[in-house]
Amino acid sequence: MRPITTANILAIGTELLTPYRTDTNSLYLTARLNELGIDVSAKRVIGDDVGDLERALAQALQQTDLVITSGGLGPTSDDVTREAVSSVLGLPMAEDPALVELLRERFARRGTSMPEINRRQAMVPHGAVVLPNSRGSAPGLLIAQGEKLVLLLPGPPRELEPMFESSVRDRLAERTSGRRLRRRVVKIAGQPESKVDEIAAPVYEPWARLPQPISTTILASPGQVELHVSARGTDVAALDAQLAAAVTALCAALGDSVFSTDGRALEVVVGDALRGRGLTLAVAESCTGGLVAGRLTDVPGSSACVVGGVVAYANDVKRDLLDVPADVLARHGAVSEPVAAAMAVGVRRALHADVGVAVTGIAGPDGGTAEKPVGTVCFSVAGPGDQLTTVTRMVPGDRGLIRQWSVLVALDLVRRALR
Repeated sequence: MRPITTANILAIGTELLTPYRTDTNSLYLTARLNELGIDVSAKRVIGDDVGDLERALAQALQQTDLVITSGGLGPTSDDVTREAVSSVLGLPMAEDPALVELLRERFARRGTSMPEINRRQAMVPHGAVVLPNSRGSAPGLLIAQGEKLVLLLPGPPRELEPMFESSVRDRLAERTSGRRLRRRVVKIAGQPESKVDEIAAPVYEPWARLPQPISTTILASPGQVELHVSARGTDVAALDAQLAAAVTALCAALGDSVFSTDGRALEVVVGDALRGRGLTLAVAESCTGGLVAGRLTDVPGSSACVVGGVVAYANDVKRDLLDVPADVLARHGAVSEPVAAAMAVGVRRALHADVGVAVTGIAGPDGGTAEKPVGTVCFSVAGPGDQLTTVTRMVPGDRGLIRQWSVLVALDLVRRALR
């Protein structure tokens, strides 16, 4: 049987066509499929219209070996994925009594009876393999169509992901060519994308001409650049060794701007460094309004190293809670390196932390001057010990982007201070 090498993903749900819900399933599925050596050639979002879905399914089946749908398997009338697949594949549906009983038992465990509408979730196209759902009521379905596969998965990620891991991954692995895709990510802070590429390109460009080529992709986000290096082959150990050498070469070229080669986010790296040294951190924020502290405390276990923070938006708060001298505020202004330094020292002292980090700036759209335009942000890190680092950055973008950049700059300054 011909191996599966390509896939299309159809994310189903009218809500995904609004500004209020984002399709994240396709990102997860793409990563898992790539690990199996399967390329995703197209992704589409389809609303809850059976005709639109039928046309999208028919087109996807012509283009690819594997079609994966997510969503549209619920009990209500707008859940039309089963019906569309049945129609396109010409497979009649029938109620599966065993599934009806499982659904009844699920509702009974919750102390209620099953609404009759849920019987729709027990409708199965002829020949489909039923995939159990350990987290919800909608079973998945796997249907062979000649040498092609159609996979129907539930929409909620908390249901889709465990179903894929437990019931789908191994089945797909049996249908692949044995080639695998391996990837490493080098994460860089404090450098613009163009500068990173200027440094890294002489290192990675020759890799495309190797007998076992390495592909390199550069991705930029506010305050951070990522270099993705990947290779394909059947010998996973050899691929991993090749990519490890590639990462080492990139790190040697990029130096201390590299903060992660193992997938960790910057806030995780900072937290790990603090815990590794037995240190604690306090945060003082003006223009970022608590975003730095929020990023740090998003990480499980951060209570071991983050003691707290102060959102010192007003000058009175800077003066009264952080002991920023009034004459320093008057002489230099709230957005200045002396004030940032005083904030970092003040929050460190007030919250009895080993390290204090401070951010004060002009995020706009108003408040800028010729001397200090919008995007002027001052940072300071006090500690460990007597160490004091203070810098000013001109941060690009609108208000939201300036705040995002500032969070990354502040975290990277802490990382560097902890080296």
